Amino acid sequence: MGYEMASGIPITIAINHDKNAIDMHSKNHPGTIHLTEDIFNVDLRKYLRKGDVVRLMWASPDCTSHSKAKGGQPRISGLRILPWAVYRLCEQIKEATGRLPELIIMENVEEIQQWGPLDENGHPIKQKAGEDYQKFINAMKKLGFEFDSRELVAADYGAPTTRKRWYAIFRSDDREIVWPEPTHNRFGTDGLKPWIPISNCIDFADLGKSIFDRKKPLAEKSQIRIANGVEKFIIKDPNRFIVPDKDAMAFLIQYHSETRAGDCRGQSLNEPIKTIDTSNRYALVTAFIAKYYKTGTGQSLNEPIHTITTSPGHFALVTAFLVKYYGNGIGQSVREPIGTITTKDRFGLCSVVFEIEGEKYIIYDIFLRMLKPEELKLGQGFTKDYIIDFNVDGRHYPVSEQVARIGNSVVPVVAKALIEVNKGTVSEKMGENTEHADRRQQGAVGVCDIGGSNENRVNRR
Repeated sequence: MGYEMASGIPITIAINHDKNAIDMHSKNHPGTIHLTEDIFNVDLRKYLRKGDVVRLMWASPDCTSHSKAKGGQPRISGLRILPWAVYRLCEQIKEATGRLPELIIMENVEEIQQWGPLDENGHPIKQKAGEDYQKFINAMKKLGFEFDSRELVAADYGAPTTRKRWYAIFRSDDREIVWPEPTHNRFGTDGLKPWIPISNCIDFADLGKSIFDRKKPLAEKSQIRIANGVEKFIIKDPNRFIVPDKDAMAFLIQYHSETRAGDCRGQSLNEPIKTIDTSNRYALVTAFIAKYYKTGTGQSLNEPIHTITTSPGHFALVTAFLVKYYGNGIGQSVREPIGTITTKDRFGLCSVVFEIEGEKYIIYDIFLRMLKPEELKLGQGFTKDYIIDFNVDGRHYPVSEQVARIGNSVVPVVAKALIEVNKGTVSEKMGENTEHADRRQQGAVGVCDIGGSNENRVNRR
Protein backbone atom coordinates (compact mmCIF):
# COMPACT_ATOMS: atom_id res chain seq x y z
CA MET A 1 0.00 0.00 0.00
CA GLY A 2 2.82 2.41 0.84
CA TYR A 3 4.28 1.92 -2.64
CA GLU A 4 1.03 2.93 -4.35
CA MET A 5 0.63 5.87 -1.95
CA ALA A 6 4.05 7.13 -3.04
CA SER A 7 4.01 6.33 -6.76
CA GLY A 8 0.33 6.40 -7.69
CA ILE A 9 0.58 3.15 -9.65
CA PRO A 10 0.29 -0.48 -8.54
CA ILE A 11 3.09 -2.90 -7.80
CA THR A 12 3.47 -5.17 -10.81
CA ILE A 13 4.14 -8.46 -9.00
CA ALA A 14 3.44 -9.50 -5.40
CA ILE A 15 4.65 -12.82 -4.00
CA ASN A 16 3.65 -14.69 -0.85
CA HIS A 17 3.35 -18.36 0.12
CA ASP A 18 0.22 -17.62 2.21
CA LYS A 19 -2.96 -17.75 0.12
CA ASN A 20 -4.88 -15.70 2.68
CA ALA A 21 -2.32 -12.91 2.45
CA ILE A 22 -2.45 -13.02 -1.34
CA ASP A 23 -6.28 -12.99 -1.36
CA MET A 24 -6.44 -9.94 0.90
CA HIS A 25 -3.80 -8.13 -1.13
CA SER A 26 -5.65 -9.01 -4.36
CA LYS A 27 -8.85 -7.47 -3.03
CA ASN A 28 -7.11 -4.17 -2.39
CA HIS A 29 -4.67 -4.21 -5.32
CA PRO A 30 -6.51 -5.70 -8.34
CA GLY A 31 -3.97 -4.30 -10.82
CA THR A 32 -1.14 -6.44 -9.44
CA ILE A 33 -0.03 -9.88 -10.60
CA HIS A 34 -0.28 -12.10 -7.50
CA LEU A 35 1.83 -15.24 -7.11
CA THR A 36 1.06 -17.69 -4.30
CA GLU A 37 4.49 -19.25 -4.18
CA ASP A 38 7.46 -19.91 -1.93
CA ILE A 39 9.85 -17.05 -2.62
CA PHE A 40 12.68 -19.56 -2.96
CA ASN A 41 10.77 -21.44 -5.67
CA VAL A 42 9.27 -18.57 -7.67
CA ASP A 43 10.87 -17.92 -11.07
CA LEU A 44 10.61 -14.26 -12.07
CA ARG A 45 12.20 -15.04 -15.42
CA LYS A 46 8.73 -16.13 -16.56
CA TYR A 47 7.46 -12.57 -16.11
CA LEU A 48 10.42 -10.47 -17.28
CA ARG A 49 12.31 -10.01 -20.53
CA LYS A 50 15.33 -8.20 -21.92
CA GLY A 51 15.01 -4.45 -21.64
CA ASP A 52 12.63 -4.47 -18.69
CA VAL A 53 13.70 -2.34 -15.74
CA VAL A 54 12.82 -3.28 -12.19
CA ARG A 55 12.72 0.10 -10.51
CA LEU A 56 11.92 -1.17 -7.03
CA MET A 57 11.83 -4.44 -5.16
CA TRP A 58 10.37 -4.40 -1.64
CA ALA A 59 11.21 -7.42 0.51
CA SER A 60 9.85 -8.26 3.96
CA PRO A 61 11.06 -11.81 4.73
CA ASP A 62 9.56 -13.61 7.72
CA CYS A 63 11.02 -12.16 10.92
CA THR A 64 9.80 -14.63 13.56
CA SER A 65 13.05 -16.58 13.84
CA HIS A 66 15.07 -13.40 14.27
CA SER A 67 12.76 -11.55 16.67
CA LYS A 68 13.51 -11.21 20.38
CA ALA A 69 9.86 -12.16 20.89
CA LYS A 70 10.97 -15.78 20.42
CA GLY A 71 12.72 -15.53 23.80
CA GLY A 72 14.57 -18.73 24.59
CA GLN A 73 12.69 -20.85 22.05
CA PRO A 74 14.69 -22.62 19.32
CA ARG A 75 14.92 -20.79 15.98
CA ILE A 76 13.94 -22.27 12.62
CA SER A 77 16.91 -22.16 10.27
CA GLY A 78 14.65 -22.35 7.20
CA LEU A 79 13.04 -19.04 8.19
CA ARG A 80 16.28 -17.33 9.23
CA ILE A 81 17.77 -17.71 5.74
CA LEU A 82 14.86 -16.04 3.92
CA PRO A 83 16.92 -12.90 3.10
CA TRP A 84 18.92 -15.08 0.73
CA ALA A 85 15.79 -15.31 -1.41
CA VAL A 86 16.29 -11.61 -2.18
CA TYR A 87 19.78 -12.39 -3.47
CA ARG A 88 18.39 -15.21 -5.60
CA LEU A 89 15.62 -13.04 -7.08
CA CYS A 90 18.20 -10.40 -7.98
CA GLU A 91 20.16 -13.01 -9.91
CA GLN A 92 16.97 -14.01 -11.77
CA ILE A 93 16.10 -10.39 -12.57
CA LYS A 94 19.57 -9.69 -13.91
CA GLU A 95 19.51 -12.84 -16.04
CA ALA A 96 16.08 -11.99 -17.49
CA THR A 97 16.46 -8.24 -18.02
CA GLY A 98 20.19 -7.73 -18.26
CA ARG A 99 20.37 -5.53 -15.16
CA LEU A 100 19.84 -5.58 -11.42
CA PRO A 101 16.86 -3.89 -9.72
CA GLU A 102 17.65 -0.20 -9.37
CA LEU A 103 16.40 -0.01 -5.78
CA ILE A 104 15.68 -2.62 -3.12
CA ILE A 105 14.13 -1.82 0.24
CA MET A 106 14.11 -4.54 2.89
CA GLU A 107 12.24 -4.53 6.21
CA ASN A 108 12.71 -6.79 9.22
CA VAL A 109 13.09 -6.76 13.00
CA GLU A 110 16.22 -5.01 14.23
CA GLU A 111 17.51 -8.32 15.63
CA ILE A 112 18.26 -9.46 12.07
CA GLN A 113 21.57 -7.61 12.49
CA GLN A 114 22.49 -10.35 15.01
CA TRP A 115 21.72 -13.12 12.46
CA GLY A 116 24.28 -15.84 12.90
CA PRO A 117 24.70 -19.64 13.11
CA LEU A 118 22.57 -21.81 15.41
CA ASP A 119 23.81 -24.55 17.70
CA GLU A 120 22.53 -28.13 17.54
CA ASN A 121 19.52 -27.16 19.71
CA GLY A 122 18.45 -24.33 17.44
CA HIS A 123 19.73 -21.50 19.64
CA PRO A 124 21.88 -18.62 18.34
CA ILE A 125 25.61 -18.94 19.06
CA LYS A 126 26.43 -15.68 20.86
CA GLN A 127 30.07 -15.67 19.80
CA LYS A 128 29.01 -15.78 16.13
CA ALA A 129 26.18 -13.23 16.27
CA GLY A 130 25.99 -11.16 13.09
CA GLU A 131 28.14 -13.47 10.96
CA ASP A 132 25.38 -14.56 8.58
CA TYR A 133 24.02 -11.02 8.39
CA GLN A 134 27.39 -9.72 7.27
CA LYS A 135 27.75 -12.55 4.74
CA PHE A 136 24.42 -11.56 3.20
CA ILE A 137 25.27 -7.86 3.06
CA ASN A 138 28.68 -8.58 1.53
CA ALA A 139 27.10 -10.87 -1.07
CA MET A 140 24.63 -8.14 -2.09
CA LYS A 141 27.49 -5.63 -2.37
CA LYS A 142 29.50 -8.06 -4.51
CA LEU A 143 26.46 -8.47 -6.75
CA GLY A 144 26.67 -4.74 -7.48
CA PHE A 145 24.68 -2.88 -4.81
CA GLU A 146 25.49 0.05 -2.55
CA PHE A 147 24.05 -0.51 0.94
CA ASP A 148 22.87 1.36 4.01
CA SER A 149 20.46 0.54 6.84
CA ARG A 150 18.67 2.24 9.73
CA GLU A 151 16.19 1.44 12.45
CA LEU A 152 13.05 3.55 12.06
CA VAL A 153 10.09 4.04 14.43
CA ALA A 154 6.76 4.26 12.58
CA ALA A 155 5.37 6.90 14.96
CA ASP A 156 8.09 9.29 13.80
CA TYR A 157 6.48 9.28 10.34
CA GLY A 158 2.84 9.77 11.34
CA ALA A 159 1.63 6.26 12.16
CA PRO A 160 -0.17 5.70 15.50
CA THR A 161 2.20 2.84 16.39
CA THR A 162 5.70 2.77 17.88
CA ARG A 163 6.58 -0.30 15.80
CA LYS A 164 10.35 -0.24 15.29
CA ARG A 165 11.95 -2.04 12.35
CA TRP A 166 15.26 -2.41 10.55
CA TYR A 167 15.14 -1.00 7.01
CA ALA A 168 17.85 -1.60 4.45
CA ILE A 169 18.32 0.15 1.12
CA PHE A 170 20.32 -1.38 -1.72
CA ARG A 171 20.99 0.65 -4.89
CA SER A 172 22.58 -0.44 -8.17
CA ASP A 173 22.05 2.80 -10.16
CA ASP A 174 24.93 4.82 -8.67
CA ARG A 175 22.49 7.24 -7.03
CA GLU A 176 22.62 8.39 -3.45
CA ILE A 177 20.80 6.39 -0.77
CA VAL A 178 18.31 8.80 0.83
CA TRP A 179 16.53 8.48 4.19
CA PRO A 180 13.31 10.32 5.05
CA GLU A 181 13.38 12.95 7.78
CA PRO A 182 11.00 12.32 10.71
CA THR A 183 7.81 14.38 10.67
CA HIS A 184 6.78 13.62 14.28
CA ASN A 185 8.33 13.01 17.68
CA ARG A 186 6.95 12.03 21.07
CA PHE A 187 6.39 15.51 22.44
CA GLY A 188 6.05 17.57 19.27
CA THR A 189 9.32 19.46 19.83
CA ASP A 190 11.92 20.88 17.41
CA GLY A 191 9.27 21.93 14.92
CA LEU A 192 7.87 18.41 14.53
CA LYS A 193 4.31 17.23 15.16
CA PRO A 194 3.54 15.15 18.27
CA TRP A 195 3.05 11.42 17.90
CA ILE A 196 -0.48 10.38 16.94
CA PRO A 197 -2.20 8.65 19.90
CA ILE A 198 -3.94 5.31 19.53
CA SER A 199 -7.06 6.91 21.02
CA ASN A 200 -7.70 8.34 17.53
CA CYS A 201 -8.33 4.78 16.32
CA ILE A 202 -10.59 3.51 19.13
CA ASP A 203 -14.37 3.12 18.81
CA PHE A 204 -15.53 4.56 22.14
CA ALA A 205 -19.15 3.80 21.29
CA ASP A 206 -18.28 0.21 22.28
CA LEU A 207 -16.59 -0.10 25.65
CA GLY A 208 -17.19 -3.83 26.08
CA LYS A 209 -18.87 -5.29 29.14
CA SER A 210 -18.36 -5.37 32.87
CA ILE A 211 -15.63 -7.61 34.25
CA PHE A 212 -17.93 -8.48 37.18
CA ASP A 213 -20.71 -11.08 37.26
CA ARG A 214 -19.53 -12.82 34.09
CA LYS A 215 -20.61 -16.41 33.54
CA LYS A 216 -16.96 -17.29 33.25
CA PRO A 217 -14.79 -15.17 35.58
CA LEU A 218 -11.73 -13.57 34.08
CA ALA A 219 -8.49 -15.49 34.42
CA GLU A 220 -6.32 -14.56 37.38
CA LYS A 221 -3.66 -13.04 35.15
CA SER A 222 -6.23 -10.86 33.43
CA GLN A 223 -7.55 -9.59 36.75
CA ILE A 224 -4.04 -8.85 37.96
CA ARG A 225 -3.23 -6.97 34.75
CA ILE A 226 -6.35 -4.87 35.14
CA ALA A 227 -5.58 -4.09 38.78
CA ASN A 228 -1.98 -3.18 38.02
CA GLY A 229 -3.12 -1.15 35.02
CA VAL A 230 -5.54 0.86 37.14
CA GLU A 231 -2.69 1.71 39.47
CA LYS A 232 -0.22 2.51 36.70
CA PHE A 233 -2.34 4.31 34.13
CA ILE A 234 -5.06 5.87 36.27
CA ILE A 235 -3.79 6.42 39.80
CA LYS A 236 -0.16 7.27 39.05
CA ASP A 237 -0.35 8.64 35.51
CA PRO A 238 -0.65 12.44 35.55
CA ASN A 239 -1.72 12.33 31.90
CA ARG A 240 -4.68 9.99 32.35
CA PHE A 241 -6.94 9.40 29.36
CA ILE A 242 -10.54 10.52 29.86
CA VAL A 243 -13.09 8.70 27.69
CA PRO A 244 -14.95 11.21 25.49
CA ASP A 245 -18.48 11.98 26.75
CA LYS A 246 -18.16 9.47 29.60
CA ASP A 247 -17.42 9.68 33.32
CA ALA A 248 -14.69 7.15 32.81
CA MET A 249 -11.01 6.61 32.14
CA ALA A 250 -9.41 4.03 29.86
CA PHE A 251 -6.11 2.35 29.02
CA LEU A 252 -4.86 -0.68 27.11
CA ILE A 253 -3.55 -3.93 28.52
CA GLN A 254 -1.43 -6.38 26.58
CA TYR A 255 -1.82 -10.13 26.85
CA HIS A 256 1.90 -10.82 27.11
CA SER A 257 3.62 -12.31 30.13
CA GLU A 258 4.89 -9.72 32.60
CA THR A 259 8.52 -9.99 33.61
CA ARG A 260 8.12 -8.82 37.23
CA ALA A 261 5.43 -9.01 39.89
CA GLY A 262 3.32 -5.88 39.89
CA ASP A 263 4.06 -5.10 36.23
CA CYS A 264 1.33 -4.35 33.73
CA ARG A 265 1.98 -4.93 30.05
CA GLY A 266 -0.10 -2.09 28.76
CA GLN A 267 -0.10 1.56 27.85
CA SER A 268 -1.93 4.85 27.93
CA LEU A 269 -4.31 5.75 25.12
CA ASN A 270 -2.51 9.08 24.84
CA GLU A 271 0.38 7.31 23.08
CA PRO A 272 0.74 5.40 19.80
CA ILE A 273 0.06 1.69 20.14
CA LYS A 274 3.09 -0.53 20.58
CA THR A 275 3.95 -3.22 18.02
CA ILE A 276 0.92 -5.11 16.70
CA ASP A 277 1.71 -8.78 16.13
CA THR A 278 -0.20 -11.57 14.38
CA SER A 279 -2.51 -12.40 17.28
CA ASN A 280 -4.92 -10.08 19.04
CA ARG A 281 -3.21 -9.22 22.34
CA TYR A 282 -4.62 -5.78 23.09
CA ALA A 283 -7.66 -5.11 25.28
CA LEU A 284 -9.40 -1.87 26.19
CA VAL A 285 -10.07 -1.37 29.91
CA THR A 286 -12.56 1.32 30.96
CA ALA A 287 -13.10 2.33 34.56
CA PHE A 288 -16.37 4.15 35.30
CA ILE A 289 -16.28 6.61 38.17
CA ALA A 290 -18.82 8.36 40.35
CA LYS A 291 -18.52 11.07 42.93
CA TYR A 292 -18.53 9.44 46.35
CA TYR A 293 -20.65 10.88 49.14
CA LYS A 294 -20.79 10.02 52.83
CA THR A 295 -23.63 7.64 52.07
CA GLY A 296 -21.29 5.75 49.76
CA THR A 297 -23.91 5.49 47.03
CA GLY A 298 -22.26 7.50 44.30
CA GLN A 299 -24.45 8.17 41.27
CA SER A 300 -25.62 6.52 38.09
CA LEU A 301 -24.45 7.50 34.63
CA ASN A 302 -28.13 7.79 33.74
CA GLU A 303 -28.30 10.90 35.94
CA PRO A 304 -26.75 14.31 35.29
CA ILE A 305 -23.27 14.33 36.78
CA HIS A 306 -22.77 16.33 39.95
CA THR A 307 -20.69 19.49 40.00
CA ILE A 308 -17.66 19.23 37.72
CA THR A 309 -14.63 21.27 38.74
CA THR A 310 -12.11 22.77 36.37
CA SER A 311 -9.51 20.18 37.37
CA PRO A 312 -9.44 17.19 34.99
CA GLY A 313 -7.57 15.23 37.63
CA HIS A 314 -10.81 14.78 39.55
CA PHE A 315 -11.96 12.28 37.00
CA ALA A 316 -9.07 9.90 37.42
CA LEU A 317 -8.50 9.59 41.13
CA VAL A 318 -9.29 6.06 42.21
CA THR A 319 -7.51 3.12 43.69
CA ALA A 320 -8.09 -0.60 43.71
CA PHE A 321 -7.16 -3.78 45.49
CA LEU A 322 -7.50 -7.51 44.93
CA VAL A 323 -9.91 -9.57 46.95
CA LYS A 324 -9.62 -13.35 47.28
CA TYR A 325 -12.65 -15.43 46.45
CA TYR A 326 -11.98 -18.07 49.08
CA GLY A 327 -11.73 -18.67 52.82
CA ASN A 328 -11.30 -15.60 54.94
CA GLY A 329 -9.25 -13.66 52.47
CA ILE A 330 -9.35 -9.97 53.24
CA GLY A 331 -7.65 -8.76 50.11
CA GLN A 332 -4.34 -7.08 49.40
CA SER A 333 -2.86 -4.02 47.79
CA VAL A 334 -1.95 -4.16 44.12
CA ARG A 335 1.42 -2.74 45.16
CA GLU A 336 2.30 -6.10 46.73
CA PRO A 337 3.02 -9.42 45.02
CA ILE A 338 -0.19 -11.37 44.66
CA GLY A 339 -0.76 -14.21 47.12
CA THR A 340 -0.65 -17.86 46.16
CA ILE A 341 -2.78 -18.62 43.12
CA THR A 342 -4.37 -22.06 43.27
CA THR A 343 -6.07 -24.00 40.52
CA LYS A 344 -9.54 -23.09 41.83
CA ASP A 345 -9.39 -19.81 43.66
CA ARG A 346 -9.50 -16.49 41.91
CA PHE A 347 -8.83 -12.87 42.68
CA GLY A 348 -11.35 -10.12 42.09
CA LEU A 349 -10.75 -6.42 41.51
CA CYS A 350 -12.55 -4.13 43.94
CA SER A 351 -12.74 -0.38 44.17
CA VAL A 352 -12.21 1.79 47.22
CA VAL A 353 -12.70 5.44 47.97
CA PHE A 354 -9.85 7.81 47.21
CA GLU A 355 -9.73 11.39 48.41
CA ILE A 356 -7.90 14.40 47.06
CA GLU A 357 -8.48 18.10 47.55
CA GLY A 358 -11.50 17.28 49.67
CA GLU A 359 -13.30 15.39 46.87
CA LYS A 360 -13.93 11.65 46.86
CA TYR A 361 -14.42 9.36 43.87
CA ILE A 362 -15.02 5.67 43.44
CA ILE A 363 -14.88 3.18 40.58
CA TYR A 364 -18.25 1.54 40.36
CA ASP A 365 -17.65 -0.62 37.28
CA ILE A 366 -14.87 -1.74 34.97
CA PHE A 367 -15.44 -2.76 31.35
CA LEU A 368 -13.16 -4.86 29.19
CA ARG A 369 -13.02 -5.84 25.52
CA MET A 370 -10.40 -6.84 22.97
CA LEU A 371 -9.45 -4.33 20.30
CA LYS A 372 -11.21 -4.87 16.99
CA PRO A 373 -9.37 -5.64 13.74
CA GLU A 374 -10.54 -2.31 12.31
CA GLU A 375 -8.94 -0.50 15.25
CA LEU A 376 -5.71 -2.46 14.87
CA LYS A 377 -5.74 -1.72 11.14
CA LEU A 378 -5.91 2.02 11.79
CA GLY A 379 -3.29 1.63 14.53
CA GLN A 380 -0.94 0.07 11.96
CA GLY A 381 -1.39 3.14 9.78
CA PHE A 382 -3.75 1.79 7.12
CA THR A 383 -6.53 3.94 5.72
CA LYS A 384 -10.16 3.31 6.65
CA ASP A 385 -11.01 2.09 3.16
CA TYR A 386 -8.41 -0.72 3.16
CA ILE A 387 -10.39 -3.97 3.12
CA ILE A 388 -9.39 -6.66 5.61
CA ASP A 389 -12.65 -8.50 6.34
CA PHE A 390 -13.33 -10.32 3.07
CA ASN A 391 -11.49 -11.44 -0.06
CA VAL A 392 -12.00 -11.15 -3.83
CA ASP A 393 -14.48 -14.04 -3.80
CA GLY A 394 -16.56 -12.48 -1.03
CA ARG A 395 -15.39 -14.95 1.63
CA HIS A 396 -15.43 -13.36 5.06
CA TYR A 397 -12.20 -13.59 7.02
CA PRO A 398 -12.43 -14.60 10.69
CA VAL A 399 -11.04 -12.12 13.18
CA SER A 400 -7.88 -14.19 13.72
CA GLU A 401 -6.97 -13.99 10.02
CA GLN A 402 -7.66 -10.27 9.87
CA VAL A 403 -5.37 -9.64 12.83
CA ALA A 404 -2.67 -11.95 11.42
CA ARG A 405 -2.57 -9.98 8.15
CA ILE A 406 -2.28 -6.70 10.06
CA GLY A 407 0.51 -8.01 12.27
CA ASN A 408 2.45 -9.25 9.25
CA SER A 409 2.04 -6.02 7.29
CA VAL A 410 4.49 -3.22 6.65
CA VAL A 411 3.44 0.12 8.14
CA PRO A 412 2.26 1.96 4.99
CA VAL A 413 3.36 5.47 5.96
CA VAL A 414 6.95 4.30 6.54
CA ALA A 415 7.04 2.56 3.16
CA LYS A 416 5.60 5.70 1.57
CA ALA A 417 8.20 7.90 3.24
CA LEU A 418 11.08 5.68 2.14
CA ILE A 419 9.88 5.54 -1.45
CA GLU A 420 8.96 9.23 -1.71
CA VAL A 421 12.46 10.44 -0.90
CA ASN A 422 13.65 8.32 -3.84
CA LYS A 423 10.86 9.42 -6.16
CA GLY A 424 13.31 11.05 -8.54
CA THR A 425 14.43 7.57 -9.56
CA VAL A 426 11.34 5.53 -8.77
CA SER A 427 8.00 7.34 -8.85
CA GLU A 428 8.81 9.88 -11.55
CA LYS A 429 10.24 7.27 -13.91
CA MET A 430 7.47 4.83 -13.15
CA GLY A 431 4.88 7.50 -13.81
CA GLU A 432 6.09 8.15 -17.37
CA ASN A 433 3.90 7.05 -20.28
CA THR A 434 1.22 5.62 -18.00
CA GLU A 435 -1.13 5.23 -20.96
CA HIS A 436 1.15 2.55 -22.43
CA ALA A 437 -0.51 -0.86 -22.41
CA ASP A 438 2.56 -2.75 -21.24
CA ARG A 439 4.07 -1.31 -18.06
CA ARG A 440 7.24 -3.31 -18.63
CA GLN A 441 8.04 -1.00 -21.56
CA GLN A 442 7.78 2.01 -19.23
CA GLY A 443 10.42 0.59 -16.95
CA ALA A 444 7.65 0.19 -14.40
CA VAL A 445 8.19 -3.35 -13.24
CA GLY A 446 8.07 -3.59 -9.48
CA VAL A 447 8.45 -6.70 -7.39
CA CYS A 448 7.06 -6.84 -3.89
CA ASP A 449 7.46 -9.73 -1.48
CA ILE A 450 4.62 -9.33 1.01
CA GLY A 451 5.60 -12.23 3.21
CA GLY A 452 7.79 -15.17 4.00
CA SER A 453 7.78 -18.83 3.14
CA ASN A 454 7.23 -22.27 4.61
CA GLU A 455 8.86 -23.23 7.89
CA ASN A 456 10.43 -26.54 6.93
CA ARG A 457 12.82 -25.27 4.31
CA VAL A 458 16.33 -26.67 4.60
CA ASN A 459 19.27 -24.33 4.78
CA ARG A 460 20.19 -23.47 1.19
CA ARG A 461 23.30 -21.40 1.67
